[in-house]
Amino acid sequence: MITAFYHSDSSPPKLAVPVFSSRVPAGFPSPADDYLEAVLDLNALLITDPPATFMVRVAGDSMVGAGIGSGDILVVDRSLTPMHGDVVLAIVDGDFTVKRLHKRGSRVALIPENPAYAAIELHDGQELQIWGVVTGCVKQFRQGNR
Repeated sequence: MITAFYHSDSSPPKLAVPVFSSRVPAGFPSPADDYLEAVLDLNALLITDPPATFMVRVAGDSMVGAGIGSGDILVVDRSLTPMHGDVVLAIVDGDFTVKRLHKRGSRVALIPENPAYAAIELHDGQELQIWGVVTGCVKQFRQGNR
């Protein structure tokens, strides 16, 4: 389920965030790696085609295996041609869903990334619209000064 849509500005303001040159291990950090490499514009990282890109907020847990959880914001690019294996924003019979696209010959299915959910096998008479390919996911682990 999608709870909100956000559309990118065709020329969004730049937001420069410092990027450190070393990769951060998931084990013990090295205090010697405090070298600032550059700044990163999050818009440039997440959006390659601003007029064709929008964002949606996800509700539900059918894609947790792909790292997409409830409350995450997905970056969706309408200019990309959906391919087998892409995570897509789709409308099936009038309802929005986010799933992995499975295309083999004339067979099309939308596959969840959570074993608690069944695949959506498309049959004759069903309507499928792919609204775009998911190219990024924004997560928040903590908000504000809580």
